[in-house]
This record gives sequence, C-alpha cells and structure tokens, in this order.
Amino acid sequence: MNHYITQEGLEKLKEELKDLKAKRQGIAERIEEAKSLGDLSENAEYAQAREEQSFNEGRVVELEELVKNATIITHQTGDTISIGCTIETESDAVERVFTIVGSEEASPLEGRISNESPLGKAFLGHRAGETVEVKIPKGMVSYKIRAIK
Repeated sequence: MNHYITQEGLEKLKEELKDLKAKRQGIAERIEEAKSLGDLSENAEYAQAREEQSFNEGRVVELEELVKNATIITHQTGDTISIGCTIETESDAVERVFTIVGSEEASPLEGRISNESPLGKAFLGHRAGETVEVKIPKGMVSYKIRAIK
C-alpha cells in the first residue's frame, strides 16, 4: 500500500525512526536492571520497561513500513485537484484554504486534509469554479472551489 507524504514529512518520519531505534539500547538496559531486582511478577519497573519496549518496537515497525512504501507528494499544478494541491474554497461566505496531503500528515486544524478523508476525497478531480458537496455528520456542506494553487 502506498503512503502519500511530502518530502518534509518523510524526513520527519525518518528522524523519528532513528530516535526510536536509538532508544532501544536504553530500554534493554532498564529491562536487564529490573530483572536483577528479583521477582518479575511484582516488579513495576520491569513491567513498565517491557511496555515501553513493546510500544517502541511497534512504532519502529510502523515507521519502517511507512518509509518503505512512501510515495512523495510533489507540489501539483494544473486544472484539477490532486494530492499535493492547495485550494481556496468558500462555504457559507467563509473562505478556507486546504492542502490535500496523505493521512500521515493530515492536520485539519492547520488546513491539511487527508486524501482519504471525506472532504479530501470530495475535492479530488474537481476544478476551480466548481461546487463540491460533502456529507458530514451534521448534513451536507457545499464548498465553492475558488482557486487551485
């Protein structure tokens, strides 16, 4: 499965992966230290270190998969909306700017919407001047696409 991501986002994931791999040794040392304290069934330090190790390793596997299957999003220009485009919209006289990104970089509060979200899916393939209707939990919302950047 391809994971759409910007070059900047990919670099952030690689940095996080590097940091998590660097933590491995410290976690392993904590586990060994906790083992030396005796009875593991009642050893909170051991349980906590094992839980941290499990979380760390799970995230490492997840990040390795994302990095391996990353498809770099480049700044798109053209007539139709695609992943990587920034669009100016208007809905109920409120202007909003959205950038269509992959799910790993989505941040709706910053206007970065996933290509997999209902709103992102609705915009894909449309052109400036068109109106897009999106079903949200509160009902239907119309967005007039003012410009594609």
